[in-house]
This record gives sequence, C-alpha cells and structure tokens, in this order.
Amino acid sequence: MTLLITLIAAVIVTIVWYTSPKARKLKVGLMCYMYWGASIMWLVDALFEYKEQGAGYFTPATADLINDSFLGICVVALGTVVWLGTMLISDPEGVVRKALTEKKQ
Repeated sequence: MTLLITLIAAVIVTIVWYTSPKARKLKVGLMCYMYWGASIMWLVDALFEYKEQGAGYFTPATADLINDSFLGICVVALGTVVWLGTMLISDPEGVVRKALTEKKQ
C-alpha cells in the first residue's frame, strides 16, 4: 500500500508540475523528487520482500494493509510539509516577505 499511495502521489504531482508553469515556479518538482524517490525505495523493498516470502507477499493481513496505508499517507503528508517549509523559506512570490514588512495600522 505504501508503494501504491506514493506512486499515485508521484504521478499526480508530476502531471501538475508538467502541465502548469506556475507549479514549476512554486517548485512542485521538489515533491516529484521526494515521491518518486519514496516509490523507488518501496519498490526495491517490495522486490526483496517478495524474494523472501514468495507468493505469500500478495496475501497480507488486514492489519498490515492498514499500517502500510497509514505509513504511505504519512509519507505523502511529510513530503507536503517539507515542500511547504521550502516554500516559506525561499518565498518565490514574496508573500511572506510582504506580510512581515507591512506596517500595522
């Protein structure tokens, strides 16, 4: 499930990055790298686990599916938080800088 969730996130973010010039300006490519990297990591993990378990790999317990789903969602959320942190620090549109320099009246 972690592989499936991160693959879906990677494909969606890649499509958004590729089709939108504004997304490229907002560094959505960083999320692409994170999600594709996580997907490759879990693909390798799945291959090694399949090598150890054989056909039993394809019949996981319900609790394992729930745990893997939760982990996949957490990784996607963490990738989004890292991207948001990067956006706040780099501030490509100057929104944060403008909000901090405005005088209160």
